[in-house]
Amino acid sequence: MLDSLMLEPGHRALEFGTGTGWNAALLAHRAGAGMVSTVEVDADLAAAATRRLAAAGLDVTVHAGDGNTVRTGSAPFDRVIATYAVEDIPWAWIEQTAPGGQLVVPWGRLGHVALTVADNGKSATGWVQGLGLFMPSRGTDQGRAFHTVRDASEATRTMPFERDPRRLSDAHLVFALRVSHPDIRITAAAAVGDRFTVHLHDGASSWAATDTGADGTTTAYEGGPRHLLAELRAGWEHWEARGAPPLWDFGMTVTPEGQSLWITAPDGGAPS
Repeated sequence: MLDSLMLEPGHRALEFGTGTGWNAALLAHRAGAGMVSTVEVDADLAAAATRRLAAAGLDVTVHAGDGNTVRTGSAPFDRVIATYAVEDIPWAWIEQTAPGGQLVVPWGRLGHVALTVADNGKSATGWVQGLGLFMPSRGTDQGRAFHTVRDASEATRTMPFERDPRRLSDAHLVFALRVSHPDIRITAAAAVGDRFTVHLHDGASSWAATDTGADGTTTAYEGGPRHLLAELRAGWEHWEARGAPPLWDFGMTVTPEGQSLWITAPDGGAPS
């Protein structure tokens, strides 16, 4: 992520999510003394990071506050980075970045993006950089865990599943499904022996599971009101119909009105 940030000596940098202060220290080592500000929502963590950075001889300004809304008073910054995940990029982050500046932000439960602010400051656009995973923004509702959803709703549908569930270990496919069906959580894992299982749930009331035996036959089970396997299949086919693009072909544009994801190009690219 720091490589994606393209931080250079003399750049003014803003970080959201100070934590221990380690990442802020790396930023300061690169950018120089007095060039880094960092924001931490937990006042105790902010105080501890302040002491730690001072003990290391690093000139970093630490602010205690909610990174999603706080204004440091030192904007604009050349580089902005977050160390926690958000579903929607706060427009306040774009506003605090100088035109032509770069932001690197973990997006949702899967992946991080690098965005460049337009010369007029009215938008930020960039590409998915990889599968960096971070804790979500403080207070984000994570929904219910798979076992909780499954235990609350018995399997009411059993059926064969014609696709190879092992493909759901493919990061590119899983990322595409994250884009097309953001509320479906997918966990794929090799089970005991030659078996392979996939668990799906929506964090609320619907779940599905597939079980693939040594002979390659897959049986699927579903519970709850939604038909998650049908939704999964539709997203899978949508991705294949567009040439099965790798995650690196996905990008994001953020404006004051919201954000959109696209494939290949922000203008005229295939809609995600």
